[in-house]
Amino acid sequence: MAILTLDHVTKTFTDSKKDIVAVNDVSIDIADGEFLVLVGPSGCGKTTVLRMIAGLESLTSGEIRLGGAVINDESPTNRNIAMVFQNYALYPHMTVRENMRFGLEESTDISDADIDRKVRETAELLDISELLDRKPKELSGGQQQRVALGRAIVRDPAVFLLDEPLSNLDAKLRAHMRTELQRIQEELGVTTVFVTHDQTEAMTMGDRIAVLNGGELQQVGTPLECYHTPANQFVAEFIGSPSMNFFDMEVQGSRLISQTVDGRFEYPISDETREAIDERTEVVLGIRPEDIDVTEDADGFHTFEAVVDVVEPRGNENTIYLTFDSDTKTPETFIVTVDGFMQISAGQPVAVHIPEDAINIFDAQTGETLRHRILTEDLSVTST
Repeated sequence: MAILTLDHVTKTFTDSKKDIVAVNDVSIDIADGEFLVLVGPSGCGKTTVLRMIAGLESLTSGEIRLGGAVINDESPTNRNIAMVFQNYALYPHMTVRENMRFGLEESTDISDADIDRKVRETAELLDISELLDRKPKELSGGQQQRVALGRAIVRDPAVFLLDEPLSNLDAKLRAHMRTELQRIQEELGVTTVFVTHDQTEAMTMGDRIAVLNGGELQQVGTPLECYHTPANQFVAEFIGSPSMNFFDMEVQGSRLISQTVDGRFEYPISDETREAIDERTEVVLGIRPEDIDVTEDADGFHTFEAVVDVVEPRGNENTIYLTFDSDTKTPETFIVTVDGFMQISAGQPVAVHIPEDAINIFDAQTGETLRHRILTEDLSVTST
């Protein structure tokens, strides 16, 4: 059983002036065979977490357990963990076959015949059998990525660690390799931790995703849990493309009054939403672009007059940038996603409906979620 546990893991780097906390008290339980994606912006600590699991960085405090055994002090070679790096790290003077054999030759006493069998079987799995006698410089980026993955697979590890392995590929190949990686991981059933800054990869690949920011764990849950019921404003903003719209609002009785759009955006709220806000006087209203409807008339309740600022055609859909205050020099825009066949142009006045069952409310000071959008299906969320 390759159950991987991070228990209050912290990593602090020390320079000449101060301590820098790269990872702060992160705890995650990763099930046997699970595909977990660590996602977050650059510098959030996700690669440091991966390197601590691999044994390439020491822990300042906490424990990492594999199959129940603490591996904090185990050398990387004794952890039964294989890592695929962002730059693939292939030996340029070796053929594909030699690259895939090398780790087994150096770290095991497996016979040459068994090594050859493992290499052949893995090459067939990855569809690179015809490349075995080529060198890395003769391969495309996608082929090099497969070879790097194959070098990890032949070791038959308990855990795969993948550090942004798709970031060097073009968009079309990246989308193809997302599917391939999922297929291979499902076939092998190996516990996998995949690091990325790309929320699309996180949403499409992981059984669960763990969102990091500033070295701290923000939320752990399925992609849909993090998308529909974010633990805080950071998760709501980071997960989803285009990002969720946010409006800074002042609470006045049963209405939310925009602090940036003077007199143009006042949002009535129900008793349930008012109760969730409690005694707070300032909140942030969040709504995803696809949850806003463009309609014909503004009723002044949950439908408002707006003006189209910019239209971005995307084929099957259009991304529309709208504003409530187009007569100002620097209007504040928000985003709506509409059907690609909708005829709409810049400067056009429209009405937008923002349904209350689709809004999220966040604490203006802490970013904590006070109210999620209402879902027809209950989604449980594990968060910090």
